[in-house]
Amino acid sequence: MQKGGWVYIMTNRRNGMLYLGVTSGLARRAWQHREGRIDGFTKQYGLTRLVWYEWHDDIRLAIQRETTMKHWSRAWKVRLIHGMNPDWDDLYETLNQ
Repeated sequence: MQKGGWVYIMTNRRNGMLYLGVTSGLARRAWQHREGRIDGFTKQYGLTRLVWYEWHDDIRLAIQRETTMKHWSRAWKVRLIHGMNPDWDDLYETLNQ
């Protein structure tokens, strides 16, 4: 039986640099990005703001969605963010409500 997963987008500021990822534990992963616990792109560019996420019941579907979205243009990803979070607020604080 597969567990579900999250596809998510991190940024450094409104209309800033974007990082698209997938995880089975969104709150934990967002915290890791915020605290600089994950070496790589998000740490290097200070991408600490969670601005979009989407749940999938099967982690394989989340991985497929992330793979597909990585081929989308930046404009498409920005429209997706605006649809859920037009002010580009950091959604991390809302995860455990």
